[in-house]
Formats: sequence, C-alpha cells, structure tokens
Amino acid sequence: MNAMPVRILLMEDDPGDVELILEALRGSRVALSVERVGDGEEGMRYLRRQGEHAAATRPDLILLDLNMPRMDGREVLLEVKRDAGLRSIPVLVLTTSDAETDIAASYGLGANCYLQKPLGMDAFFRVIKGVEDFWLSLAKLPPRGVVLENRP
Repeated sequence: MNAMPVRILLMEDDPGDVELILEALRGSRVALSVERVGDGEEGMRYLRRQGEHAAATRPDLILLDLNMPRMDGREVLLEVKRDAGLRSIPVLVLTTSDAETDIAASYGLGANCYLQKPLGMDAFFRVIKGVEDFWLSLAKLPPRGVVLENRP
C-alpha cells in the first residue's frame, strides 16, 4: 500500500450519487483522499488550479459523470486528454447512460474505463468496490507529476 493516499477527483452533480460513492469508498483498504466538484467547469478549474482551487492537489484518478451542468463529461474528457499536464490521469466514466454512442464517444475521447451506474444500492456498491479492487489495488497508476509528450 502507498504511504500517500490515492487522490480521487469526483466530478458528479447528483448529491445522492456522491453520497453512495463516498459511502462505498469509506471501507477502502487503500488510503484515499476524495475531492468533489459538481460540474465540468469547476472540475477543469480544479485540475488547472484556478480561482478557488489554486491550492488543489493533482488527482491520481478522476471519476467522471457524463451528464453534468455547464460543461458535460464529454467536454471534460476532451480537455483533459488534450492537456499534456493532465492526460496521464486515468479517467473513469461513471454514468447512468448505457447508450452505445456515449460509450463509443467516451472511449474515443480517451476514457480509460466506462462504467454504468446500476440501480440499487448493493449493485452500486459492487461497481465502486470493483473500481477499488482494480484501479486502486491492482493497476499501477501513473507517477504523480508525469507529463506526457504531445502525440503525433
């Protein structure tokens, strides 16, 4: 286990989903630090350390809802994956949509994973537990501060 907590940026506008996600992560075997923003514009300010987020820490992982006000998850994905300083951060789309167009668009924009929010608390907890088991325990996250060169 890392000495430093894994930093998660949760971009989610639904307070009920936020509570479910936080509750599911409370019993994590991995030390976590979770920050939450309610829309894509605020999320991008957080990632770019602008305004009220000037002291924000770079997340190790982003949990991203697609359907948010002001700037949706697709726009966020596009911005994150275009930015050499941010594109190495794994982005996990966690959304209610199971539309093939949303799945294809998310992967086309660089999502590292696409998860549908299930109905029911037990199923929701299983999805978040799966995120913990794979992304926080098995997968090796990029080193903090890594900047990827522009792709050809």
